[in-house]
Amino acid sequence: MNIVTEYPTWFFLFCLSAGFVYSFFLYRKDKKLDELSIWFIRLMATFRFSVVTILSFLLLSPLLKSIHREVEKPIVIIAQDNSESLIIGKDSSFIKKEYKQNLQKLINDLSDKYEVYSYSFADKIKEFTSSDSLKFNEKQTDFSSLFAEIETRYSNRNVGAIVLSSDGLYNKGFNPIYSSEKIKVPIYTIALGDTTVNKDIILLKAEHNRLAYLGNEFPVEIVINAKQFKGKTTTLTVSKGDATLFTQTVNFNSDAFIITVPVLIQAKEVGLQHYKVKLSSLPEEVSVANNISDVFMEVLDARQKILILSDAPHPDIAAIKESIESNQNYEVESYLLSDFDKSLKKYNLVILHTLPSVHNPASKILSEINASNIPVWSFSGASGLFQTDLSKASYTQKTNEVEPVLDQNFPLFTISDELRKAIKDFPAVVCPFSTYQTENNSNVLFYQRIGIVDTKKPLMLFNTIGENKVAIFTGEGIWRWRLQDFAAHNDHNLFDEFISKTVQYLSVKADKSFFRISGPGNFQENEAIQLEAEVYNESYELINEPEVNITISNSENKKFPFTFSKTSNAYRLNAGMMPVGEYSYEAKVKIGEKIFLQHGKFSVSALQIELSNTTADHQLLFSLAKKHNGEMVYPNELDKLVSKLNSREDIKSVSYSEKKLSDLINLKWIFFLLLGLLSIEWFLRKRNGAY
Repeated sequence: MNIVTEYPTWFFLFCLSAGFVYSFFLYRKDKKLDELSIWFIRLMATFRFSVVTILSFLLLSPLLKSIHREVEKPIVIIAQDNSESLIIGKDSSFIKKEYKQNLQKLINDLSDKYEVYSYSFADKIKEFTSSDSLKFNEKQTDFSSLFAEIETRYSNRNVGAIVLSSDGLYNKGFNPIYSSEKIKVPIYTIALGDTTVNKDIILLKAEHNRLAYLGNEFPVEIVINAKQFKGKTTTLTVSKGDATLFTQTVNFNSDAFIITVPVLIQAKEVGLQHYKVKLSSLPEEVSVANNISDVFMEVLDARQKILILSDAPHPDIAAIKESIESNQNYEVESYLLSDFDKSLKKYNLVILHTLPSVHNPASKILSEINASNIPVWSFSGASGLFQTDLSKASYTQKTNEVEPVLDQNFPLFTISDELRKAIKDFPAVVCPFSTYQTENNSNVLFYQRIGIVDTKKPLMLFNTIGENKVAIFTGEGIWRWRLQDFAAHNDHNLFDEFISKTVQYLSVKADKSFFRISGPGNFQENEAIQLEAEVYNESYELINEPEVNITISNSENKKFPFTFSKTSNAYRLNAGMMPVGEYSYEAKVKIGEKIFLQHGKFSVSALQIELSNTTADHQLLFSLAKKHNGEMVYPNELDKLVSKLNSREDIKSVSYSEKKLSDLINLKWIFFLLLGLLSIEWFLRKRNGAY
């Protein structure tokens, strides 16, 4: 420790001179002190000399330079696998009791010489202080996150070694051999679990889509794995409540048997449906918990209802209807206008063929369509009129045969490359010989080619009237396109694509509700339940001033109230993890004097991936330790692990030197020294009558 300044050292002579001159002239001619002894005067002069000298020196901005030395003990990181695969085998009792005690003893023994940090890892990485907190109940094992966390937390620290205890099984992230590339310290592994191939039947997975539509059949692919049960059988059952929907006997013809069983299930009810997949158990199975899987499926009644109205029978109508009905999500009804007497409210789209026409203005049905805000697809035909803001600038009884020319920049929906190529070969349709006037916001899909001339006359275009979508086909005869598609490709897929894309665009309406709740329909049991909410005002602007409350109910009607947190312009809820099951919710918000409600459902599925493999992978642990200059030990060798670490010469304490500069004026003792010197001098002068 020493004192340094920004000025040359000899400047201190000026400080001494200032102190000497000040004290000399102060006490040399002071007649009030004539009666005092010379040594007493010199003592007070010394006090004043010291104060002035120190103050002058402080004006030089002196710094106190110090060097601190710190010794850091080597760090040993204990990483314990906390997944449920550790307690599936026969040694589960040992791991729950004796091993946890031995692990705690290892931590205590290492703490005498090393700085020990203990972590559990699986779904999450958590620090623990006692092995009693280990529950071995987490649902996935991720080595990658563990190594990334260690690299982040202990970069540039004196890490001596990592002790990793696991069964070597991982089902999330990357292979530990590769994900540990950045770890530059020895890794010692403790090999838990049993490498013996145990007798077990495992329902590996039941793969399915998240959504199904009412009345449809949806597939479930069930993957079954059987170990050491050659010659035995099990019964696969798929049930819903008390009803059995599917059953099949599975014969195991090898000791390492795996099979995929496809199952089709009829979606008969709307809403969140719960199906249970089960394999009958056999004696000597190491675990029966992996014989069952839950399937949660959201069944929607989303079949769009399409109405076709025509002035007269026409082959176009049959072609359009058959194409739309090829998609099970659509339900089509067709009528002659003279026979139709139903309400339009239940329909999502109306297709008008040659309506209105010169002979049939169809004014009543057009008024109903406009009043109901139903999307329209209009086929004007050779003699039809237009039911939109598209109009004929001129009209004659003459017709043209025109071929379609695709607008390559059409923006409303995408068209496959195969359909783009096929359109060039579609045969001509019949259109009236007319000129057209369109609005600027129209989007043309097809233009007319007359002979060899490409025109800017629209053959098919899309527009919007108010909030209603409208499509216009300015001719008739697209049944020929369907026949051409079959002749060229032996199917109607490309023609069906054209019809389906058009119908889908027209029939889908934007969600204009003022209150929305969104989130996945299914969560895994190790996931937090997270939902988002949006609230809109009358101007349809996002707001988040009002409070949004939600009540989640489980299958036993137990209620859990929550309040959404506000984000920048919306809301978010994290309700934490919930047990496996089905849940419903009611969300509420008050906007002004109006109360808006939203109802919904979600499910929490069991995650059984840890149960799909019951054979420990000690080879991976051995390779991991060898790659990082460590060793693999078994649970009964933990005492040896301490001696192995102690014997390593590369695990040592590190001494750090740190230089610090601090302003001398900030030292409190200097202030009190100056105050003390001045106070003593003042007291002595006062006592002897100098003041």
